[in-house]
Amino acid sequence: MQFLFIIDPLESLKAYKDSTVTMMREATRRGHTVYTCEQHSIALFAGAGTAGNVTARAARLHVADDDNEWYRAEAAEERALASFDATVMRKDPPFDLEFVASTWLLEAAARQGARVYNRPGALRDHNEKLAIAEFAQFMETTLVTRDPDRLQAFIDEQRDVILKHLDGMGGARIFRVRADDANRNVIIETMAEFGTRTVMAQRYIPAISAGDKRILLIGGQVVPFALARIPQAGETRGNLAAGGRGVAQPLSARDREIAETLVPLLAPRGLLLVGLDVIGDYLTEVNVTSPTCFREIMDQTGCNVAGMFVDALEQAVQGGQS
Repeated sequence: MQFLFIIDPLESLKAYKDSTVTMMREATRRGHTVYTCEQHSIALFAGAGTAGNVTARAARLHVADDDNEWYRAEAAEERALASFDATVMRKDPPFDLEFVASTWLLEAAARQGARVYNRPGALRDHNEKLAIAEFAQFMETTLVTRDPDRLQAFIDEQRDVILKHLDGMGGARIFRVRADDANRNVIIETMAEFGTRTVMAQRYIPAISAGDKRILLIGGQVVPFALARIPQAGETRGNLAAGGRGVAQPLSARDREIAETLVPLLAPRGLLLVGLDVIGDYLTEVNVTSPTCFREIMDQTGCNVAGMFVDALEQAVQGGQS
């Protein structure tokens, strides 16, 4: 099979830990051909008398196990996305208008026969922060608003709160604010931008000290291990990008309850790969754009997460699913 991965620039990927690299290596080991392109190379050319194809400038990639020199790319060629057996959207956030525009183009490609994972409409419809509202039984007390006065009242009520934007990633611009914080006014001004930007406020979960757990759902199956991302001393963010330490561990009974409740709902929506974030007993995010932590779980447990992903990709293609 021929798989196209839409990714960030190749030189920006850290092969020793990058989940997309791990996916491409597994696909290559199975004899599949791997191509890559960047988001900006996707284009639609349409009009009377044209084929109306969605295309991309895609380069065939030869992938190696050496983390220092892990790839060799051939010259890029213009190809219709429908000519690949599958297109895997792995562009990292920010989830901005350009990302949304890419989902529109990918939906057009899907109408032409391209198989795109995760499904473009599902990427657009599941905001990674706000998607938890569908599963309120697993949430900690939460407020989503751009009204500074409501944020102030929420902090007064809950006493200890996490503030974050709906389009952030990697722990960027996440604030812990206590009711007596001398900087709370300026933090709210910064986050809500004087009432023009939406903010998610959640009651602080002390169990973050034991890690922000990433639980992976792949092809309707639950990966049996989570990666607990444990904050550095004095930090409230467990994100690996913010210096957290990743420790793989078996799912707890509560982890499995959350995962097994969500997986039969999310998989039929075209979400082949989902990363749930769980702190203590609470679901905090539903990650669908480019969930990570494959390599860390594989290295620490021997569980072949990449194999599970390529299995699911192969089965989706063979079953005609998109």
